[in-house]
Amino acid sequence: MTNPFTPTFGVIPAHMAGREHIISELIRALEAGPGDPGLTTILTGARGTGKTALLSYLADEASSRGWVAVNVSALPGMLDEILQQTLKHSSHLIERRGALKLAAIKVADLAEIQFQSADNDHPTWRIGMEEALDKLAETDAGLLITVDEVREDLDEMVQLASVFQHFVRDRRRVALFMAGLPTHVSGLLQNKSVSFLRRANFHELGVVSDFDIEQAMRKTIEDGGRGVSPEALSRAVQLTEGFPYMMQLVGYRAWNESPERNDVTLEDVDSGGLYARNDLQRKVFDTTFCELSKGDVRFLAAMLDDEGPSALADIAKRMEKKSNYASQYKKRLMEQGLLVDNGQGTVRIALPMFKDYLRERLG
Repeated sequence: MTNPFTPTFGVIPAHMAGREHIISELIRALEAGPGDPGLTTILTGARGTGKTALLSYLADEASSRGWVAVNVSALPGMLDEILQQTLKHSSHLIERRGALKLAAIKVADLAEIQFQSADNDHPTWRIGMEEALDKLAETDAGLLITVDEVREDLDEMVQLASVFQHFVRDRRRVALFMAGLPTHVSGLLQNKSVSFLRRANFHELGVVSDFDIEQAMRKTIEDGGRGVSPEALSRAVQLTEGFPYMMQLVGYRAWNESPERNDVTLEDVDSGGLYARNDLQRKVFDTTFCELSKGDVRFLAAMLDDEGPSALADIAKRMEKKSNYASQYKKRLMEQGLLVDNGQGTVRIALPMFKDYLRERLG
């Protein structure tokens, strides 16, 4: 039997755990159309919280409701790809006059992206998109643009956000769903040219409840044609600690321990869980750790003696620094999605497993 778990970044899981509220809200926005605030939405969260998978899921849902969905990552050439994907995916609805290609990028106060076509005219990216949107409007079809791995240092990212607000003002049937690490989203929103995005809907993707993890894992296993004992399912939920990517890793590894059996056992979960933990450390935590500054590491190390949340005053004392110094690193780590404000002057590490990883790594 084929393993139903998909521990690959961006692949839509068989069951999306704990995101039902966000999904329902954004599907309602797509159905409501122009004027709904949910049509401009930003998803943030640490690595492995399911941002890319959720974007892919929403794009599929939009397509099933008559929208044209184009999906890109925030990389050079993004605008050209958006236009080309729009023309390609709507080819059954609109006539494509000539292929457009990127001609020039002019950066002043605001980046101006220009294209040239087979007809030798020189429309801006906005004009090219408006022509496509005019054609889509004739068929009452909407356009959803999803942008993954948002970056604040990409001129085309600023151009997209700036032009999109004009589409919204003109009440065009458009939607923009973006996802990125908190620090990059925060950096983008500080750009004065995209102040429009500060009014977008925000959803921070964090850990998922044990109940939702249990339901998703059980349904995934059963839909795959096998059963799972209550003890094995309980242990799998415990190992996951609410982390969506870890749920896929634990499920995938446990399934592969004895794929010929009718049921996934406790032994399968315990054995597979060890591999899953190593996968998580190598694919997520090692990368995250390498991006930390020395000050970030010192701040996090000062939290490791606490079993629960840490008081900011205690962290500063352990670092032998003043409170305002510690506050700066608190802000940095929160923007990276690694820290959560727990209230009353305390903070906690967003992903429990990352705290254990730091204890092992730092000794």
